[in-house]
Parts: sequence; structure tokens; C-alpha cells
Amino acid sequence: MGAPSARTFEHARRWAELGHEVTVVTGFPNHPTGIIRPEYRGQFVKREQVAGINLLRTWVYCAANKGFFRRVLNFFSFFFSSLILGTLMTGRPDVVIGTSPQFFCAVAAYLLSRVKRVPFVFEVRDIWPQSAVEMGALKNRWLIAALEAIEMHLYRHAALIVPVAESTREYLLAKGIAPEKIEIITNGIDAGYLASASVAPEEVRRRFGLEGKFVVSYIGTHGMAHALNVVLEAAKRFDQSSGVHFLFVGEGAEKENLKQLAEQLSLTNLTFLNEQPREQLLGFYRASDVSLVPLRRLEIFRKVLPSKLFELMGVGCPIICSVEGEAARLVNTAEAGLCIEPENADALFAAINWLRAEPELRMQMSANGQQFVKANYLRSVLAERYLSVVSQVAGCRLQVAGSAVHSATCFQNQSPTTNHQPPTANQ
Repeated sequence: MGAPSARTFEHARRWAELGHEVTVVTGFPNHPTGIIRPEYRGQFVKREQVAGINLLRTWVYCAANKGFFRRVLNFFSFFFSSLILGTLMTGRPDVVIGTSPQFFCAVAAYLLSRVKRVPFVFEVRDIWPQSAVEMGALKNRWLIAALEAIEMHLYRHAALIVPVAESTREYLLAKGIAPEKIEIITNGIDAGYLASASVAPEEVRRRFGLEGKFVVSYIGTHGMAHALNVVLEAAKRFDQSSGVHFLFVGEGAEKENLKQLAEQLSLTNLTFLNEQPREQLLGFYRASDVSLVPLRRLEIFRKVLPSKLFELMGVGCPIICSVEGEAARLVNTAEAGLCIEPENADALFAAINWLRAEPELRMQMSANGQQFVKANYLRSVLAERYLSVVSQVAGCRLQVAGSAVHSATCFQNQSPTTNHQPPTANQ
């Protein structure tokens, strides 16, 4: 599960459909629980093929998204295993793409590109180490300085940098990175995923006792970045007669803390559900009257575009976005929801009440979002544009070498599954 896996899978699948040879170096499925799935246990390395994509799965120390030391072990285990096995068990590609976070995934990809003597493309989905510093996860100034030096080395030596948000471009330019090295490929939505079969929204409401309720959902990672305690504070202000019910779907490091807080607040208008299969999430989105996209009020989050925005707009679910900066601009441009101040329970309470009282406004937001995302953010179109700029990078080198552009290796510390569903990634 997760946005990074969907992005990598949907891009790589489209590249393979177009006749290119794509290898993804990844780990064994274990996200978000930190427990490797039974069918993969006891293995150090495994080759698979999914939707035309070659997978090289490497060993990784598994840890749920909690505990700094265990997460560091998780990062470094993938760094070493992917670099070693990627060197020994892959041929020479035309380009290597490394995606970050996590940070050392991109470092491994860069080093492999040096070993294979091919261009390195740096995909920046989130700015590290700045994100970890602002969230308080990194405090040691010597470690921060070292990571920032590595960050700048990657920027300077990448043949191409692919951020997902315009504000990341501004950050890179301020760092002195040449503008011609930067090409934004935003997140988006896969048309096939939108059309795929999913549990019916009526079935979701019936199964979880939500019939007749005004459902406010949060679907995604329950992490320290999302300030979900503020949602619980807003939920406390609704009495039973309001009919407002909060639905939390997913896993994450903060989930148990949130459950304890809900118990302390004596909340009865709230349901916590475990992780759901990705193809069923559409039913949960459609069963929601409104869905939340929250992040903490940090400067770094002004530069992000949560991929959840595109999925919610794609299915026509109105949004309450408590993220400042580029995410808010996108929602306002699409007229697909309301934007409020982050970490403000009063503003969230007011926004929910407003949308609950305005069904016609919700219907208009739903139509606006669907039209906007399908016109501007289809993953197939984005994948082809991504392929075009990557091919140009490889083509500059291959023009001299006299070879044909046909293959790429993508490093991702998140693992596509191999069941009868579209593969998704697991950290």
C-alpha cells in the first residue's frame, strides 16, 4: 500500500507497455506492519515479473514506521542489499532512477549508476533531510550537515531531477541547481484504477454501520506528519444528534496513540479500520461525504502535493484540505473542496458543518474534481512525458555510444505485491 508504490508501478507499467525494458529494485512486501508477507518469508533475494516489469526483490530489515533506530536499520539494510544485488544481478541499463524518500534509496541508485556508468535520474517526492528536521525526527547538527552534503551531491550529479511539485523546483533553484536539469512530473491518477471494480459504497456503509450518517473520512497513513489528533478534537464537538461520523482507514506509527486519545475523549462517533486492499479504497472514498487531507503546519509541507488529492478528485469525493501552499492552490484551482488552516480544530469543525449543510455544493465540488483531474493528471499521460525526458537524458549519452534507449532501473524501497490485484508497494 502507499502512494510511492502506485506512482512507480503505474509509470513502470506504462513504460513496459510501450516496449521498454524496466527493472524495479525493491524489497519484500511488509508495509505498513513491518511484517513480511508469509509467501516471501525466509528469502534473501527473489526475481519476479509483474505487468511486464522485472522485479528484483532484495533483503531488508523490516520495521513498522516507528522507532528511530529500527527505521535507520530498515533504510541501511535496503541501501546495502539493493546496491550489492543490483550490481551483481542486473545488466547495464541506459538510465538509473532513484526515488526519495527514503533518502538512502536514492543514494544506492546513484552509486549503482556510477558502477554501471549510466546517467542518474533523481526523483524527489519529498525534500530530505529538511522534512525530517522540521518534524523533529533529526536533531543532531553534525548528522544533519552530513545528510545535507549528500543531498547537494545528488542534486549536482544527477543528469535530471524530477520533483512532483512546483514549489520543489523553487527550492532547487534556490540551491543553485540549473533549471534545465529540473522537470516536474506530478502525481496523478490511473484511469484504469478509477474504472476498476471495487466494493460498492452502499456495502461499505452497511458493513460498518454508516447508513444515514454524514461520513467524514481520513484514508491513509496515520503518521506524525498528519496531525490527526486535531481531527479527534473536532470530532469531540459533534454530538450524536448531528449524524456526523468519522472514519479512519489505514495504519501508521500514530494509530495506537490516536485510539488511546479517542478513548480518553469518549468518542463514539468514530470508527478505526485496518488497512484495506487498494482496489477497495475506491469504495471507501465513494462512501464518504467528505474526505480529509491534513498535514502539520510546517514550512516543508507547503512544498508537497499529496497524491491522495488526485484519487479523491478522481472518484468525485469533496475534500477538506488542511495543507498550506501548493496543495491548497491545487484544490482551489480545481474548486474541488475547502482549504483551511492546518492544525485548527475550529476551522475543521466549521468546514464540516458548512459542507454538511450544502449538498448541492458538495455535488458541484465532486463534478469539478473529476473533470479537473481527468483533464490534467492522468497517469498514462504523465508517464509518457516522464519517459520522454528520461529518454532525452539517456539519448544524449547513447548518441555517442551508438546504442538504443530501451531499459531503465528504478530503485524503490517499497515492494509491489504479486496477487491478483494491481501491484502496490510496501516499505
